[in-house]
Amino acid sequence: MDRLLTKREVVDWLGIKLSTLNTWIMQRRIPYIKLAGGNLVRFKQSQIERWLGDSEVEPLQRGCSAKGR
Repeated sequence: MDRLLTKREVVDWLGIKLSTLNTWIMQRRIPYIKLAGGNLVRFKQSQIERWLGDSEVEPLQRGCSAKGR
């Protein structure tokens, strides 16, 4: 079974403020699970890892320019 993370664990892991995480939750920018009638929020570790991977921006190759895109 996948490990469920608390808000505090996700905040510490990502190095963000709790207010930022709460904003992302309200905007549905980060995957989460509602428990206990929606009052308790948890995060599947594997989903957060996948979300981080999907958010990764590849660097431009040397000699390439962002101009003209």
